[in-house]
Amino acid sequence: MNKTALITGATSGIGEATALILAKNNYDLIITGRRKERLLELEKIIKTEYNVDILVLQFDIRKREETKKQIENLTGKWNDISILINNAGLASGVDFIYEGDIDDWEKMIDTNIKGLLYISRAIMPGMVNRRSGHIVNIGSVSGKETYLKGNVYCASKHAVDSITKAMRMDMLPYGIKVTSVNPGMTDTEFSLVRLGDKDAADKVYTGLTPLYAQDIAEAIEFVITRPKHVNINDILIMPTAQANSSHTHRKE
Repeated sequence: MNKTALITGATSGIGEATALILAKNNYDLIITGRRKERLLELEKIIKTEYNVDILVLQFDIRKREETKKQIENLTGKWNDISILINNAGLASGVDFIYEGDIDDWEKMIDTNIKGLLYISRAIMPGMVNRRSGHIVNIGSVSGKETYLKGNVYCASKHAVDSITKAMRMDMLPYGIKVTSVNPGMTDTEFSLVRLGDKDAADKVYTGLTPLYAQDIAEAIEFVITRPKHVNINDILIMPTAQANSSHTHRKE
């Protein structure tokens, strides 16, 4: 019987690429996100190309009761979630902290921290009862370092890093794996969401080759397919042209 993976933020980028690579490797999928049309498009592709079962759940992980209800309403095989991939996250705004938009702050905290906690809290008890499972939290190089005008976004990803470490300790007695996958500069909708302008977003990657969603999806596939006795605690993945959160090498 196929294992079931739940992927948050599956409407684009890393989440979408991960859904496709896991479907190819015979995982049944629960894909979640806010944009129903995108979820249905992805469902159609997977049903056409792969022999796996797929369930679409359209909701906003920032909403605690809605998130709880969606998981509580799962029935049958969908209750047995073997892998949780906490991918949903975003950056909003690029400002000095004294000029920051508080709405941006709340959006990042509600999605990157609270949303991750809400969905994890709903799913983890089942893993504990079964004494098996794997949680993969998508962090960032921004959770390892802080950069100019990154303030609250970096803080939210540092929180993800800390939560991941805490999960690993709390889940240890039950044989549940916990992994943090931390990408550097990755060409997805991330910069478009953050900056709100396509031209500005494209300039982020000018003169260098960034990571792509497929690169991160392949790393996720790697960590969840290790033998039972092996857990990959933490991966930091960078483009060759990026040394850390603030140093890149761009071609003239």
